[in-house]
Amino acid sequence: MSTSRCNKDGRCTVDLGAQYISATPDYQQSHAKYYAELTEKGVLQRLDCEIEGHQDKVPGTKHFVTPDGVSSLVKYYVNKADPLLGKGYLVKDVSVADDKVKVTTDEGHSEQFDAVVITMPVAQILQLQGDIASLIDKKDVRSALQSVSYSSRFAVGLFYEPGTKLDIPWAAKYITDNPCIRYVSVDNRKRGKNSDDVGPSICVHTAAPWGLKNIEMDKDDAAVEILKQLKTVLPGLPDPVEVKGHKWRYSQVHKGYPDSPGCVVLCEKPAIILAGDAFTHSNFDGCLESAISVQQTLTKLIKSKV
Repeated sequence: MSTSRCNKDGRCTVDLGAQYISATPDYQQSHAKYYAELTEKGVLQRLDCEIEGHQDKVPGTKHFVTPDGVSSLVKYYVNKADPLLGKGYLVKDVSVADDKVKVTTDEGHSEQFDAVVITMPVAQILQLQGDIASLIDKKDVRSALQSVSYSSRFAVGLFYEPGTKLDIPWAAKYITDNPCIRYVSVDNRKRGKNSDDVGPSICVHTAAPWGLKNIEMDKDDAAVEILKQLKTVLPGLPDPVEVKGHKWRYSQVHKGYPDSPGCVVLCEKPAIILAGDAFTHSNFDGCLESAISVQQTLTKLIKSKV
């Protein structure tokens, strides 16, 4: 869930990851309180435009967008938790010390915690050093973790000057006849944001096979190739004032953790828990399911210690 801003005008934004939220009838019921809260707060609103080429796998699915960009959904929950938030740290080592979890960054900074929940892509979990490696082996979950796989893709955001007219009849469309491009959206139009004071923006997603084939390519070099292909899809597209490329090495979960447990407990005291969409499925409701599973698991662990 990533929203990028134009350097010239921060009001001009584009979602480079998740594009819209799709809730099946089952999740509309089981997650009703979450959707009610998010819509009441204005974080989500019903999608009021057609996504060309989209086909619901489950009848009755409802679609939502984030009017302020998909990252606002993450920020809402982060702010609600009121955390002491640290950004930009690369975790290198996770170990156990004196009934605490010791987390060390690549720059040698360490802190200790009562519990740690790790939601990074599984491939990155397996790269962590310290006691976590032996805990994975002790719990006999290494092979299950190694079985998890992800799709890979690139995204490109295009930003335009205010007043730019885009001769595109749709808000978003899935592309089926291009080897590189799979999806294009006029992002502000998709989110119901149309203003003469703020320029339009476009998001382009690559097809999974192209992303996998070129995953070692630099994101800016990939952006050049993607724009060449975009000219064949939308030949009349004007030149943007800014282009941002993004590489999703770990995009949607292609094959999840066996039996989708929601989370996996590596250590009970202190608590080390693996979670995220790899342990459910790769959409917003999957993330909620994992979060609920973590909450229930931590509650049980805490009660068992009292």
